[in-house]
Amino acid sequence: MMMGFGFLGMFLFWGFLILLLAGGGVVLARLLAGTGSAGKPAQPTARQILDARLARGEISPEEYEAILVRMERQ
Repeated sequence: MMMGFGFLGMFLFWGFLILLLAGGGVVLARLLAGTGSAGKPAQPTARQILDARLARGEISPEEYEAILVRMERQ
Protein backbone atom coordinates (compact mmCIF):
# COMPACT_ATOMS: atom_id res chain seq x y z
CA MET A 1 0.00 0.00 0.00
CA MET A 2 1.11 3.53 -0.78
CA MET A 3 1.47 5.78 2.24
CA GLY A 4 0.92 9.53 2.16
CA PHE A 5 -0.51 11.64 -0.61
CA GLY A 6 1.85 10.74 -3.44
CA PHE A 7 2.18 13.30 -6.21
CA LEU A 8 -0.43 15.62 -4.70
CA GLY A 9 1.41 15.69 -1.37
CA MET A 10 4.70 16.47 -3.09
CA PHE A 11 3.06 19.24 -5.12
CA LEU A 12 1.47 20.79 -2.02
CA PHE A 13 4.71 20.56 -0.03
CA TRP A 14 6.86 22.27 -2.67
CA GLY A 15 4.19 24.87 -3.37
CA PHE A 16 3.98 25.72 0.32
CA LEU A 17 7.77 25.84 0.62
CA ILE A 18 8.10 28.20 -2.36
CA LEU A 19 5.40 30.51 -0.98
CA LEU A 20 7.06 30.51 2.42
CA LEU A 21 10.46 31.40 0.94
CA ALA A 22 8.97 34.13 -1.27
CA GLY A 23 7.08 35.64 1.65
CA GLY A 24 10.22 35.61 3.77
CA GLY A 25 12.12 37.30 0.96
CA VAL A 26 9.52 40.07 0.74
CA VAL A 27 9.62 40.65 4.51
CA LEU A 28 13.42 40.70 4.49
CA ALA A 29 13.52 43.14 1.56
CA ARG A 30 11.10 45.50 3.33
CA LEU A 31 13.12 45.38 6.53
CA LEU A 32 16.36 46.12 4.72
CA ALA A 33 14.80 48.91 2.67
CA GLY A 34 13.22 50.49 5.74
CA THR A 35 9.68 50.36 4.40
CA GLY A 36 8.21 48.17 7.10
CA SER A 37 4.58 47.97 7.96
CA ALA A 38 4.59 51.23 9.95
CA GLY A 39 2.87 52.92 7.03
CA LYS A 40 2.51 56.29 8.73
CA PRO A 41 4.42 59.13 7.13
CA ALA A 42 6.44 61.23 9.53
CA GLN A 43 4.71 64.39 10.66
CA PRO A 44 6.41 67.65 9.70
CA THR A 45 8.20 69.59 12.40
CA ALA A 46 7.07 73.02 13.52
CA ARG A 47 10.01 74.55 11.63
CA GLN A 48 9.01 72.78 8.40
CA ILE A 49 5.43 74.02 8.75
CA LEU A 50 6.68 77.55 9.39
CA ASP A 51 8.97 77.39 6.34
CA ALA A 52 6.09 76.15 4.18
CA ARG A 53 3.81 78.96 5.36
CA LEU A 54 6.47 81.53 4.45
CA ALA A 55 7.01 79.91 1.05
CA ARG A 56 3.25 79.99 0.31
CA GLY A 57 3.08 83.65 1.29
CA GLU A 58 0.75 83.05 4.24
CA ILE A 59 3.03 84.99 6.55
CA SER A 60 5.48 87.84 5.97
CA PRO A 61 9.21 87.53 6.57
CA GLU A 62 8.80 89.69 9.69
CA GLU A 63 6.13 87.37 11.09
CA TYR A 64 8.35 84.41 10.21
CA GLU A 65 11.27 85.85 12.19
CA ALA A 66 9.05 86.68 15.19
CA ILE A 67 7.56 83.19 15.30
CA LEU A 68 10.99 81.62 14.84
CA VAL A 69 12.37 83.58 17.80
CA ARG A 70 9.44 82.46 19.97
CA MET A 71 9.91 78.85 18.90
CA GLU A 72 13.61 78.90 19.76
CA ARG A 73 12.89 80.26 23.27
CA GLN A 74 10.74 77.22 24.12
